[in-house]
Amino acid sequence: MIPKEILDKVRLIEIHTRSMVNNLFAGEYHSVFKGRGMEFAEAREYQPGDDVRHIDWNVTARVGEPFVKIFDEERELTVMLVVDASASGVFGSHQQMKGEVGVEVSALLAFSAIKNNDRVGLLIFTDEVEVFVPPKKGRNHVLRVIRELLYFQPKGRRTEIGGALEYLGRVLHRRSVVFVISDFLDRGYEAALQHLSRRHDLIAVSLSDPREWRLPNVGFINLQDAETGEQVLVDSGARGVREFFAVEQRAAAGRRSALFRKTGVDEIAIDASRPYVDPLIHFFRARARRH
Repeated sequence: MIPKEILDKVRLIEIHTRSMVNNLFAGEYHSVFKGRGMEFAEAREYQPGDDVRHIDWNVTARVGEPFVKIFDEERELTVMLVVDASASGVFGSHQQMKGEVGVEVSALLAFSAIKNNDRVGLLIFTDEVEVFVPPKKGRNHVLRVIRELLYFQPKGRRTEIGGALEYLGRVLHRRSVVFVISDFLDRGYEAALQHLSRRHDLIAVSLSDPREWRLPNVGFINLQDAETGEQVLVDSGARGVREFFAVEQRAAAGRRSALFRKTGVDEIAIDASRPYVDPLIHFFRARARRH
């Protein structure tokens, strides 16, 4: 049985995210992620200027007058949410943890996809793939995806992005839109990222918290790696220490963004201390203009 508080939270997220989809994302998602083909809609009588290649010869022969096929854009896409559940997501210096923001972003993307009649799937990973939900359509399926994200208790603490991407490459057979939602505090996933981006439309949703960029001036503090447990004592009262910390974090983010550009992966950078709607809308609109 799923605890009542989890079900209540699923309902709350559904109300919140569906409202945003209806009020803020109407048309934005559709304009960016268009269908991958055309499907037959109907046949109508030929009119001057119609493409003769679209003549429906079966109908034409039956009624004795030329008819042409009319096509609609095939809307159905497959959208995969690849969500990092490693221990580094259990961190936040404001109202929400990075992982909690990741769940809400996932829900928003899922409801946007379902509103456009797309299929949604889920992969949750740490240092191994822990949950895989095959893509399907419908509201009930999206609610299941959100329940999985909220109810999930990871076995692993570390991050293995490369392994998750390799697994996805083996099980995902049709071209899909893949959102990787993570803080990307990992190394060695470059080859897997490049390989997957050749076959799929890959988008990195990178989560961060301002406290990861700026040490507070509070004297000696113990910093602990959430995934390894390793600790280090630093003097945050020393200006040079704080500046070194900030420079290292900026350099790491710069290397990550450069990797995304090199592999053709779009990035949506989200600060967990700020509303995530603005960077999402900015991404949708910028990409629509580009395409």
